Amino acid sequence: MSLIKNFFLPGRLTKPVDLSILKTDMHSHLIPKVDDGSDSLETSVGLIKGMTELGYSRIITTPHIQGEFYKNSATTILPGLEQLKRELAKQRISVQIEAAAEYLIDEKFGEKIKNRDLLTFSNNYLLVEMSFFNEYPHWKDYFFELQIAGYKIILAHPERYSYFFRNWNKYEEIKDRGVLFQLNIASLAGYYSAEVKRIAEKLIENNMIDLVGTDMHNFNYLEALKKARYERSFKDLVDSGRLMNASL
Repeated sequence: MSLIKNFFLPGRLTKPVDLSILKTDMHSHLIPKVDDGSDSLETSVGLIKGMTELGYSRIITTPHIQGEFYKNSATTILPGLEQLKRELAKQRISVQIEAAAEYLIDEKFGEKIKNRDLLTFSNNYLLVEMSFFNEYPHWKDYFFELQIAGYKIILAHPERYSYFFRNWNKYEEIKDRGVLFQLNIASLAGYYSAEVKRIAEKLIENNMIDLVGTDMHNFNYLEALKKARYERSFKDLVDSGRLMNASL
């Protein structure tokens, strides 16, 4: 089926959602060579240019911090941010950019909580993710400690944790604990799978999404973002008034 025909499938819009309404993207991997995101300064600038052309005026980029694979910290993230800022200014790309991190809930994360060694953004928001393979057994303890310490937890891309798909009460339990949910916009384009798209739409239908992010890694993500703007479920979410992106 051609791309043109795809645009007239049920659930597709003829006019894309205007991303300038969101103002802020709060989940991306745009600092070169610190994780599995951008592989060069040139790629980062190209992706950011593409995002600004779609309407974003502020980017909070969030490199991975994981116990075993991406052992990042402020000392590896912030110098890369400054280099990126200089290049954006040099190329006269007008965008406000800052950095926090996306923390994997793993064994090492407990040490970071104890040391208060955490990169946050806006009003003490903390972006975390779970393993894609299995539920970490002590996440409830971690979330309790974080909330007692005053952090506001955002769970990245809940639609991608397949072990929750047939256990919907897990989503409800996490929401009941005051955790915010951040949806990857690309999920609505079917970028990860049809099943992830279905769960993303169900989360929207149940009014469980508080924020959206691009999770930008490379140009494939940028193309998925462009495609997702034509999804009716995305428009419904933006029109709902629930999204917090613009107020960050």
